[in-house]
Amino acid sequence: MSTDKEVPYYMDPSFLRGLTQKRITRRTALQGAGAVSMAAFMAACGIGSKPAAVAHTNWVWDKATKAGVLDFANWPLYIDTLEVNGKTTYPTLDQFAKDTSIKVTYTEPILDNNSFFAKVAPLLAQGQSIGYDIIVVTNGIFLTDYQLKSWLTELDLTKLPNFTQYASPRLQARAFDPGNKFTIPWQSGFTGIGYNPNLTGREITSFNDLFDPKFKGKVGMFAENQDLGNLVLVGMGVKPENSTPKDWQAAADKLKKQRDDGIVRKYYDQSYIDALKTGQTAISMAWSGDIFQANLSAGNHDLKFVIPDEGGVIWTDNMAIPVGAAHPLDAITYMNWVYQPRVAATMAESIEYITPVPSAQTYITQDSAAATNAADKASLLELSTDPAIFPPQDTLAKTSYYRVLDPVETTVWNDIFNAVIIS
Repeated sequence: MSTDKEVPYYMDPSFLRGLTQKRITRRTALQGAGAVSMAAFMAACGIGSKPAAVAHTNWVWDKATKAGVLDFANWPLYIDTLEVNGKTTYPTLDQFAKDTSIKVTYTEPILDNNSFFAKVAPLLAQGQSIGYDIIVVTNGIFLTDYQLKSWLTELDLTKLPNFTQYASPRLQARAFDPGNKFTIPWQSGFTGIGYNPNLTGREITSFNDLFDPKFKGKVGMFAENQDLGNLVLVGMGVKPENSTPKDWQAAADKLKKQRDDGIVRKYYDQSYIDALKTGQTAISMAWSGDIFQANLSAGNHDLKFVIPDEGGVIWTDNMAIPVGAAHPLDAITYMNWVYQPRVAATMAESIEYITPVPSAQTYITQDSAAATNAADKASLLELSTDPAIFPPQDTLAKTSYYRVLDPVETTVWNDIFNAVIIS
């Protein structure tokens, strides 16, 4: 164990390397149901209809007291882990408990946004606690619905000084949650293009490469219409946040032509990455973290990920405190604590998504310099300059968030883009 003057064990680079472990991606949002069953699901949960009035009120922060307990619900394999004597531990959560005397019960019940929403919506609608103090929700249809139904606790930003000081400026001005009223980011990633240059015969740089007849029958597109529609809008030069139903229809028409011309092999769920790895497709819509993991598991660098010249989509998973949470002060204490650059660096070294804390890069560089194992030193150095974790400003400048849809717009959007996928 460490003393106060030593580096805590969870910061030791020898404990941070999980890069050879195959990870289950958490980018499965909206894939748990097909497009037809999704429409039925949303109707059952009230998505696409006017939100029902609820009697909830947000916590009054000056009355909330520390309980010393935190119930945290997250996605699988989405936090730093360490295997000790055959037991999985969570180093940063252990450190948080030492720093704050708050014991964390950490579980991974969120397999996708839709099934988790279906599980908790009936309880929230009845004004009951869902048993979690922090949940992690992707920006998009379901996060908007939580907000519209007043099911999230309004945050007190005076209790989040680390977020204010260390969060990327981009993350402090998000269209889907202006002023960070209900959420702050957990991690982020990109939607762009994955490809195998051995099969494409050239480097891929443009969104229009997805529509090139040269790749007829070898192109993968997403069956999840949120990413599908937003990426095509960006590729057509339309900012999703400013788009209209007319723009959505134009994007759908472009996709229909691509489909009808036989360019698309298939509309994929998470299995798109397997199609790329096996050569069934040469080029595909892709999520940034998947390409890294695919190459890692294969022991090569055959696949590449690129944000097209026209731009890409950036998504964010967000921490939120559900209304009725039993331990809100403990929850917001953790939300603030995790924004320390040292902690954010430890997270980034393990889970390899875009960290919300740019200054974490300095600590990863320091960890690389301190590592005594050559492989650890090299992998940490690579991570410290990885644009998929620390994207440069020119990359961020050409990415857009998902279009924020109100309930009526959600129905229109789904009707337009499901017509591409389901026909």
